[in-house]
Amino acid sequence: MPRGYDHPLYFLPFDHRSSFQSKLFGWKSHLSGAQSAQIVGAKQIIYDGFKAALSAGVQKNKSGILVDEQFGAAILRNAAANHIVTASPAEKSGQDEFEFEYGEDFAAHIRAFDPTFCKVLVRYNPQAGRSLNRRQADRLRRLSDFLAIENRSRFLFELLVPAEKWQLDQCGGDERAYDLELRPQLMVAAIGELHDAGVEPDIWKVEGLDRREDCALVVAAARAGGRDRVGCIVLGRGENEQKVRDWLKVAAAVQGFIGFAVGRTCFWDALVGWKNKTLTREQAATEIARRYREFVDLFETAVAVPEPVR
Repeated sequence: MPRGYDHPLYFLPFDHRSSFQSKLFGWKSHLSGAQSAQIVGAKQIIYDGFKAALSAGVQKNKSGILVDEQFGAAILRNAAANHIVTASPAEKSGQDEFEFEYGEDFAAHIRAFDPTFCKVLVRYNPQAGRSLNRRQADRLRRLSDFLAIENRSRFLFELLVPAEKWQLDQCGGDERAYDLELRPQLMVAAIGELHDAGVEPDIWKVEGLDRREDCALVVAAARAGGRDRVGCIVLGRGENEQKVRDWLKVAAAVQGFIGFAVGRTCFWDALVGWKNKTLTREQAATEIARRYREFVDLFETAVAVPEPVR
């Protein structure tokens, strides 16, 4: 299939694993069968909310779920059977350095579920350690080549650019200043380095940007060298609702940003309410559906209108 994906796409991601069990449930050690089952049940609530949003009018061909094999295998199979766009992570959860979740068996796991997109989350700062970045790029190129040869799952690349201490010091220790002044140019450089290393995503899933011109630079980097169909989507990063709304409005106005992947901002409060027994399962799913649909409506209202051909 041709590389790139430029159709509207709104992901509800809930592929969180280590952070899900520790931050939602407070479990940090090895999980019992009963604990694993409770996490599976919580993820089913999110999936129910997603399906409720489809029933309420969110277009199926523009929406998708991102869920892990560990706790969401049944969801992945059900979604595929119902022709829902799926994405599943290939990275080991909670690691600063990208490694395959299933080691050398990564290919077998991708084939077993055959998701629409194979997703990786990668922390890559181009001004960080060269050996670290080289090791990550080598593994990512293997995955990129495998997906291209198999010609099945597309490649969804979640790029995080965490600040090095000296970079944060340069911004007076202000993370917001880093996000505004340094991170955009580092994102562009990271995309270029990964392209040069042979890593070829169909979609770049990137942290939100505050300025339209920075969004345009990221799109230009993602589409450089004839990659004209490659798309970009905004991730929520667990930010508060207003910040996510601001990021979506900025990105939607830029050609090449095709959608978003907003998870915790959609489902976290609802799951906490369900866990604390202030919400029923049905109420929690309804709230997730409402928040997800609001973000879809917001993005589509703000989406860039192509200029007429002259």
